[in-house]
Amino acid sequence: VQLVESGGGLVQPGGSLRLSCAASGFTFSCYAMGWARQVPGKGLEWVSKIYQTGGTYLANSVKGRFTISRDNAKNTVYLRMNSLKPEDTAVYYCATAGTGPADRRNGYWGQGTRVTVSS
Repeated sequence: VQLVESGGGLVQPGGSLRLSCAASGFTFSCYAMGWARQVPGKGLEWVSKIYQTGGTYLANSVKGRFTISRDNAKNTVYLRMNSLKPEDTAVYYCATAGTGPADRRNGYWGQGTRVTVSS
């Protein structure tokens, strides 16, 4: 199983990024997928999830700014992040999304991609 994130980087406040996560080694379309983030010194939190049906979840802190999508033909999940704020600075992880809190001991996880929002 592999989940490979890309698209992170340094962006100014108000800017945009699109994260991508290419999955392999499991039946992608059968899994809910999600993006979680971790700020240094803080816990891991789910930012967004997309279910097998296409339904989505967004954390309150990113509603109206982030959009999650998936392409089952490409085994890829995306996170479009607009109007980025300094508090969005974190390492972002792609993972199979369970029903509980984000926990790297559960499910499949990528290695993470760093997003830094700073002027």
